Amino acid sequence: MKALVLEADGRLVFRTDFPVGPGPQSNCALVRVAACGICGSDIGRGFRGKAYHYPLVMGHEFSGVIERPAEGGRFAKGARVAVFPLLPLEAESDPACQTGDYAQARKYDYYGSRRDGAFSEYLEIPEWNLFPVPDEVNLLHASMTEPAAVALHGIRRMHCQAGDDAVVFGAGPIGNMAAQWLRIHGCSRVFVVDIDERKLGIAEKMGFLPINAVETDAVEAIQAATNGAGVARSVEACGLPKTFLQAVKVAGAFGEVLFMGNIAGEFRIGEKDFSDILRKELTILGTWNSKVSPIGRDDWSTVLKFLDRQLIVEPLITDRLPLEDGPRIFDELAQGRGFHNKVIFDITPEVNQ
Repeated sequence: MKALVLEADGRLVFRTDFPVGPGPQSNCALVRVAACGICGSDIGRGFRGKAYHYPLVMGHEFSGVIERPAEGGRFAKGARVAVFPLLPLEAESDPACQTGDYAQARKYDYYGSRRDGAFSEYLEIPEWNLFPVPDEVNLLHASMTEPAAVALHGIRRMHCQAGDDAVVFGAGPIGNMAAQWLRIHGCSRVFVVDIDERKLGIAEKMGFLPINAVETDAVEAIQAATNGAGVARSVEACGLPKTFLQAVKVAGAFGEVLFMGNIAGEFRIGEKDFSDILRKELTILGTWNSKVSPIGRDDWSTVLKFLDRQLIVEPLITDRLPLEDGPRIFDELAQGRGFHNKVIFDITPEVNQ
């Protein structure tokens, strides 16, 4: 089958003869991958020595079609699905799995990092990991269920109230979707901070209030816009020490600060800013991955209910490419060339119309 194979750090090769690997357990469904997005973590994994092993097929943000159903399973041939990429191990004895917090499992496998993923035509996948894609949802858009669920999981940790002011630091796909979830949960004004005018332009067209941190001091701009009160919900979705601190600074009394970005560098906080956390009685929240339970109210089912309705992802997609273009686009991403917001491999174009 076709696959984009990481043969060594920095060496990505498109192949047409890569074998379909065995499933993680018996009686898996064979899924034909429809589309798979590139995550920022794929850059570090592929070009900064963070792969668990070589060769490796990356890709964990994906949707597909059932090619061969699991025996006695609930999905028929041709069913459209989104795939939760985490595979909990020792689920019967792991306390986190007993409460449905699978992302906190002590031991787990993962498509696209610990095992081969979806930069390929086919994967064997347990039915437990499959979520049905509604008929009205574009299957290529459904490949963004995973990052959309990550954004939703973080926002659900907060206690949004109708009419809240909120801010998101970072206008990339995760930050934009976090801003959308804040609005869906009732926030009336959502500021979006970034240094890229193109990403801010997308956010502005979607009804958010853009702040260009190159042109103005983001903290001062938000304080001015809120008459010095600050925001009730502050989200850091960049992963930069500077924006972590800014997210704290702009939070108002009794506000919540959500740390969503994977930090690059060391986060330090001074005496005054730390004192403000205490005096304003702020709540600092961390978030990781997403939840797939309880079914129906889980993050993934919720995303698929809102996708292509209140949750809009089409404007975030800048590149829709065949898998053959993988080495080129990854080289551009790793080198920071060109403008690429969300890149999605259109692996099976005939089902993504």
